[in-house]
Amino acid sequence: MSTPPRAAVVSGLLLLMTSFGVTAVAAAPHGGRGIGVWPVALGTATLMLSTRPATRWWVPVLGLLAASTIWVGGRPLDVAAGLGAGLAAEVWVTWRIACRGRRDRADLLTLVDLGRFLVAVSAGALTMAAASVLTSVLAGWGSPLLLALTTGTSSLAAQLTLLPFFCRFRNHAPVAGRVERIAQWTVLLVVTVAVLLPSNFPALVLLVLPVLAWGTMRNGSYESLAQLAVAVGAALPITTFGHGPFARPDRRFDVPVDMQGIELAAFAAVCALVVLALRLTVGEQYENARQVVAERDRLRNVVDSIDSVAIIGADLEGRITLFNPGAQRLLGYAAGELLGELSRILHSERGIAEKAAELGVADDFSVVARTLIGSGPTEMGFVRKDGEERRHLMSLNRVVDDRGEVIGYVSTSEDITERLRAETRLVAALEAERQAVEQLREVDRLKDSFVSSVSHELRTPITSILGYTELLEMGALGELSEDQADAVMRVSRNSHRLLSLISELLTLSKVQADGVAWAEEGIDLAEVVTAGLAVLSPMVARRGVELTVDLPTEPISVTGDREMLERVVINLTDNAVKFTPDGGRISVVLSSSSGRAVLEVADTGIGVPAHEQKRLFDRFFRSSLALRHAIPGSGLGLSIAHKIVEDHGGTLEVSSVPGEGSTFQVSLPCEVGPSLKPPPRVRRGEAAPPATRARP
Repeated sequence: MSTPPRAAVVSGLLLLMTSFGVTAVAAAPHGGRGIGVWPVALGTATLMLSTRPATRWWVPVLGLLAASTIWVGGRPLDVAAGLGAGLAAEVWVTWRIACRGRRDRADLLTLVDLGRFLVAVSAGALTMAAASVLTSVLAGWGSPLLLALTTGTSSLAAQLTLLPFFCRFRNHAPVAGRVERIAQWTVLLVVTVAVLLPSNFPALVLLVLPVLAWGTMRNGSYESLAQLAVAVGAALPITTFGHGPFARPDRRFDVPVDMQGIELAAFAAVCALVVLALRLTVGEQYENARQVVAERDRLRNVVDSIDSVAIIGADLEGRITLFNPGAQRLLGYAAGELLGELSRILHSERGIAEKAAELGVADDFSVVARTLIGSGPTEMGFVRKDGEERRHLMSLNRVVDDRGEVIGYVSTSEDITERLRAETRLVAALEAERQAVEQLREVDRLKDSFVSSVSHELRTPITSILGYTELLEMGALGELSEDQADAVMRVSRNSHRLLSLISELLTLSKVQADGVAWAEEGIDLAEVVTAGLAVLSPMVARRGVELTVDLPTEPISVTGDREMLERVVINLTDNAVKFTPDGGRISVVLSSSSGRAVLEVADTGIGVPAHEQKRLFDRFFRSSLALRHAIPGSGLGLSIAHKIVEDHGGTLEVSSVPGEGSTFQVSLPCEVGPSLKPPPRVRRGEAAPPATRARP
């Protein structure tokens, strides 16, 4: 069924307002000054339901219509004009407060909305009362205060009774069934007529209130308002025709006849207030109940959708009230098997005893449970239906209502048995690995000790061999034939190689030894580079490679062991000479930047494949290109240099391209300044100076 257009609704309201307005004025008691229960609420409703014309035009139109009905109803023109203006002002004030100045329906959803609504209609009634006083004074129409009381109360009753029909309610479905609703309407009509017909029992009118309350609590919003309208509507004609406790009070109590309208309006206002207050209270309760049910259903859906976590609820006695699918899957029980049972059956005696001992409390399930409430996640044993005890990570908490009272308990847990077993296996594996690493370290230590001992033991006889070969080469033991001299030369050359290997092994043992105290002094790194290059100058000359050196003019001070840093320079340069073909180029550049000394040794040698560069500083490692070209070496020089640089807080990096050459870069913390006396410098592009000191 479609909703009628708003224009048609507004037109209908104007027609009803006009016709009922004339009727209300005409039905006012003879001799009175009031205008009856004039339907001002219908005028307010037109402002709520329409958006055109503008309010500043619409309110005067309503005032003109109101004045016309009052004049047609039998009041003087000046009185009609004043009261019509008062009704228009009341409409505007009521609408302005109730609707916050918007051409829209007012909200009657909460008790706060009801408070605003009552303020609005009360302010409107006071506005009408003020206009009535002014009209009475200017037109000489009756008593100003009595006229104000008459029109104010009738306007308040009309607004309270009719205006809620046009407000925005929560119109929930009726709770009462069809038979009950028929009974309500029947009782309402019978009681209303029965209590309003007698004139001598005014207290009986209060019997209407419980009937209205019955309907308000059991029916929908608009049906409750309809019952209110019927009760008030029945009172109007009964009183108008002179029946009931409100009719002609001037004849019975010697009061002004306008008291008839005041009493009738008070009855209507009281009935409206009871219905509206109950209606909104019940509506809020229904809405809260609906939200609670919706939240409960959402929570139930969430709980039921979790099958990896056991969620178990219990009442204050510990009887299970919730057993979600996760609990069913993890523990093997169906929900129906455990609902109503004590949660104690899910734990073994041994598990409770172990937990009690861990917590330091009595070996009693209740005591253990109370201790665990709110304490956070803890391990707890749960017994499955098949008797297997599993380890769960469980949290136990209280469930409280909106008043803060405890109404039960809930536990959430997940099975961590397999995880604990995996952790145990992992710990065992790590312990086995640790022991294996310790054994390997011991083997490595023994190997290093053996190499060091053997190297020391071999050094003396090899030195002796070299001494005798020198005597043979010098002819001190007699002249040698050409073949003998060649053999002695080979023995001497290989002995030198062996002595060099022993020296490197001893150096490696020294730099890798724990707790060795190296000399720490401030040294000029340029002096160290110069001294190291001097040692290698004979080899450079023999190979015929071009060596260029670029050193800074300012001293570069580093803190460390001069002998060890010189070994780094010798090893890197010696490596470059060995792997650079005759006629190749080698450059040694020393510089400083951002508090770091940088030494670069670059060559145009055979290079190192990219996949082997990460292993270049491993002990005894030799690249595939070195092996292919049969270049002699021990594979220890770069390892020794790398360890020395690391121990001095620096880094050693390499970049290389096979067939093009390699660049080794040493970076050390330094200070640049004139505090150290600079050594003799080599100009860019010149060959290295001759050796200034020899090394064994």
